[in-house]
Amino acid sequence: QVQLVESGGGLVQAGGSLRLSCTASGGIFSIDAMGWYRQAPGKQRELVAVITRGGSTNYAQSVKGRFTISRDNAKNKVYTVYLQMNSLKPEDTTVYYCNAHVDPGLEVWGQGTLVTVSS
Repeated sequence: QVQLVESGGGLVQAGGSLRLSCTASGGIFSIDAMGWYRQAPGKQRELVAVITRGGSTNYAQSVKGRFTISRDNAKNKVYTVYLQMNSLKPEDTTVYYCNAHVDPGLEVWGQGTLVTVSS
């Protein structure tokens, strides 16, 4: 059973940095894309950043130049994706969710980690 476990959220002042981590494990053969989404109360979940198995990345316009996504592939069948968040703004405050497309054709979500940026 595939599980995604997130860590790294917390409270930081505006202009500060946080690094989110998400580890995928549990009978995984391979993973295609991994990414981070966020969802504010009353709003739709939105893509923050995604990285493919080949290393191609895509970012939401609002985080370009501030956030960096990276991943480690298949160390003992454990996959990890990171989100380095710099120059954080109060509007980045929300719950961040890890997402993975596990071969073949399974989409898995993490439980979410709260990021709070104080002004």
